Amino acid sequence: MTADDKKAPQGELLHTDFTNNMTYGEYLALDQLLSSQTLLSGHHDEMLFIVIHQVSELWMKLIIHEVQAAISSIRKAELQPAFKMLARVSAIQSQMTQAWDVLSTLTPAEYMEFRGKLGRASGFQSYQYRQIEYLLGYKTPHILTIYEKDPELHSLLKTAYHAPSIYDAAIEALARAGFPIDRHLLKRDYSVTYTGDPTVKAAWMQIYNDVHAYWNLYQLAEKLMDVEDSVQQWRFRHMKTVERIIGFKVGTGGSSGVQYLKNVLDHRFFPELWDVRTEL
Repeated sequence: MTADDKKAPQGELLHTDFTNNMTYGEYLALDQLLSSQTLLSGHHDEMLFIVIHQVSELWMKLIIHEVQAAISSIRKAELQPAFKMLARVSAIQSQMTQAWDVLSTLTPAEYMEFRGKLGRASGFQSYQYRQIEYLLGYKTPHILTIYEKDPELHSLLKTAYHAPSIYDAAIEALARAGFPIDRHLLKRDYSVTYTGDPTVKAAWMQIYNDVHAYWNLYQLAEKLMDVEDSVQQWRFRHMKTVERIIGFKVGTGGSSGVQYLKNVLDHRFFPELWDVRTEL
């Protein structure tokens, strides 16, 4: 043992010389991460508002990473890795949903102390959230116009907008398994939000009526439902948190606020997976 090593309580070596070694803070770039909370007001609670949204964006970065990998795995007929990735996505979404409980400790009076400093900045403009919607199949073109001034982000979103979603990948998996899927679906315009097809519904019905014969596809369907259910739980808590803090005021970015959030609760990413539950 060198002079730079000391015995830890459990008998393990405790290293204290990091002259030539990367530290925890360096690995995580904590100097950058922890200096990225720039308050625009003098109000105590603005720190809460910034941190909650920054943490959510970090979680969304991981969701994008996992969903993109899941799409690739499904398209290569490697379903088992995709199941693990989608299970992780659902767990991440659970963490994000619980974060609304923390933000709900912000009262209307406290938020009004710094809301004016936000200008037109709004979570409605989150490009990562829109990218997640695109990956799940909800293709709204208007968000692209927000980032026309930023060529790199605009290109990123445009690519996701025109790419097949995870449900498109699942439909391809149904076709590979021999189900008679309408061939036009396999070469459709992916920038159009998918709304349903009878051949896809018939395939899922057959799978749910004989889960042992189609176990992997059944598992894929349930993992997708886990993700969509988690998204809707997050959307609902988002809506109620916004209503609790600002009521029915117009959002800072000009959206209709709570009313917009209520409207998207009715959207379904994977329509046939909901429909089969009624008809089984």
